[in-house]
Amino acid sequence: MTETLKLEEISQQKAPASGEKFLSRIMVATDFSAVADRALDFAVSLARRFGARIYLAHVVNFQGRETIEPNLGGFAYPKPWELAEQNAKAIVDSGRLAGLTYEVILEEGNLWPELESLIEKNHIDLLVVGTQGLSGARKTVFGSAAEQIFRQAQIPVLTVGPAVIQEPQFEAEFRSVLFATDFGTAAEREAAFAFAIAQEHRAKLMLLNVTPFRVGVSESDALAERSLLTRQLQELVPQKAELHCKPEIHVAYGAPVEEILRVARETKADLIVIGAKKAGSFSGHLPATTAYGVVRGAGCPVLTIRS
Repeated sequence: MTETLKLEEISQQKAPASGEKFLSRIMVATDFSAVADRALDFAVSLARRFGARIYLAHVVNFQGRETIEPNLGGFAYPKPWELAEQNAKAIVDSGRLAGLTYEVILEEGNLWPELESLIEKNHIDLLVVGTQGLSGARKTVFGSAAEQIFRQAQIPVLTVGPAVIQEPQFEAEFRSVLFATDFGTAAEREAAFAFAIAQEHRAKLMLLNVTPFRVGVSESDALAERSLLTRQLQELVPQKAELHCKPEIHVAYGAPVEEILRVARETKADLIVIGAKKAGSFSGHLPATTAYGVVRGAGCPVLTIRS
């Protein structure tokens, strides 16, 4: 009998305590905005699916502003800590966490160092964030806290962007998963997560590589390149993978962000898995990157795994 691939087998973080499932601890980083609210909905849906504990975390910075994404026209509240307590209480009182084991955490400090400490302290398996999807000069100036997070976090990060309009189910169920890869250093680990999630949900899975167009390439060279890329995608299929249907392999040519989003729409993907290169504290101010472009434009949540 073939051994089934388990999520815990491909996690590189500390193993959960004995008897716990892989996704047993889900943290939602919130600034109580509308996008953070949508991210919380997806986190709650996942928590119900896996029987996970929810950690609702909010960081009040030293200047008194809540920061997951900046409120460009906002101002410093006179009593930020009290306001955070009121917002957290409103979520609890709303009944959205009913039936789940949860913990509310309020901390003061700078966003990422505090979140990183909370992740380590509470042995978090998955971090969930929302983003307004700032772009262009505004992103360069104000930055994206979501990108800062997913480029530094050592655990997978599920980001819910502004184009996500679908309502999460009461209990998470992914039917179509798209794994997009450029064959980076963590490609095998990224693929393992994608396959494990597809297996858990008995979902359709597509492996995608997008290669920029090259001018002057002969037809024979183009065919050889496509064959090589297809073979590389096939080699990412874990040996222990057991899916209810054979994964699809697809090679596309063009701009990576546009092609990934196009394929996601055509396959009706409800989850995109993609790698994110490690970057430092100013990563949220980077100009347009593939991972952030996908997060910003995707109509479904995006799971990033840092290389």
